[in-house]
Amino acid sequence: MKKKIVFLTGTRADFGKLKSLIEISINDFEVHIFATGMHMDTKYGFTVKEIEKCGYKNIFKYINHDDGAGMDITLSRTIEGFANYIHLIKPDLIVIHGDRIEALAGATVGALNNTLVAHIEGGEVSGTIDELIRHAVSKLSHIHFAANAEAKSRLMQMGEIDSSIYVIGSPDMDAMLSDVLPSFEEVRSSYEMHFDEFAISMFHPVTTEYENMDAYAEKYMNALLQSLNNFVVIYPNNDKGSEFILRKLRLLEHNSRIKIFPSVRFEAFLVMMKHAKFIIGNSSAGIREAPYYGIPTVNVGTRQNGRTTNADIINVGYETDEVLVGITKANNHSIKPKHLFGDGKSDEKFLEIISENSFWQTPKQKVFADK
Repeated sequence: MKKKIVFLTGTRADFGKLKSLIEISINDFEVHIFATGMHMDTKYGFTVKEIEKCGYKNIFKYINHDDGAGMDITLSRTIEGFANYIHLIKPDLIVIHGDRIEALAGATVGALNNTLVAHIEGGEVSGTIDELIRHAVSKLSHIHFAANAEAKSRLMQMGEIDSSIYVIGSPDMDAMLSDVLPSFEEVRSSYEMHFDEFAISMFHPVTTEYENMDAYAEKYMNALLQSLNNFVVIYPNNDKGSEFILRKLRLLEHNSRIKIFPSVRFEAFLVMMKHAKFIIGNSSAGIREAPYYGIPTVNVGTRQNGRTTNADIINVGYETDEVLVGITKANNHSIKPKHLFGDGKSDEKFLEIISENSFWQTPKQKVFADK
């Protein structure tokens, strides 16, 4: 009988990172997908449709939040919904990604139900509340698929056992370095982009700076307006403070230089990024993915503090003038592609590992590895 694996996804971003792992597992394992979070929100494009378009058989859709719910309430709802689901299908392995509350819910449910939990991209520095969540998820998980040796080192500092940590790279690189992405012409036509030269903007809330996000968002949008660049602007995630950013996005409406999207399919986003002049905002995409294509990044504010030592990242503050200085630098900045998070074969390494009988013998009783 095939082992049963559940992949939990709550955002367009983590699905993009999990997709290659889902694809390569689907023939040898019974694969299920628990889709929740932003995937189920029409305001953010109802991106569960993108999962359905992939043709997967077992997709369970669960609404875990509403506009008024805080992250704590959303977490509790996700735990309840995922726990009921796990009791129903009884999986052998739960696979979660990153540093969001959906991952924390998945790890909590797995730990409390004596079910193996594998965490993708643990041991990294996220900044803001996300970092606390990521490390909590790692401590609740039994197995770690880390992006690089530095992340593995951090996991071991946290007392995780060497034999439970596998360095496979970042799975989104599997798509980035593949030859199956759509052409730029196809993407440009699908998203009705009328310009060839553009930058990508992704500005997310910083939950620990909630009281300042309204002002930060206005200063940031003013910089985009004052710049002479064309911009593809993608909605923020739905963390606390996103309402401020969404309101300020109205400043950009009806501007011929700016195209705004609630969401962009992961493969299409990669193509856009590959052809962009630069990426700006505070998304991890500017830290992790952009360097692979040799695309400059203007990193605004504190959200990605400590995430990278890449000297090519242009770090600026929140003030409009500072952001404009960063844009000027990016327009005149060229960098060589840097492969910092793997070689595009994470899926193959993942399948090889989970195909070993020893993997399924991983102890569910964790111990702390003293150094």
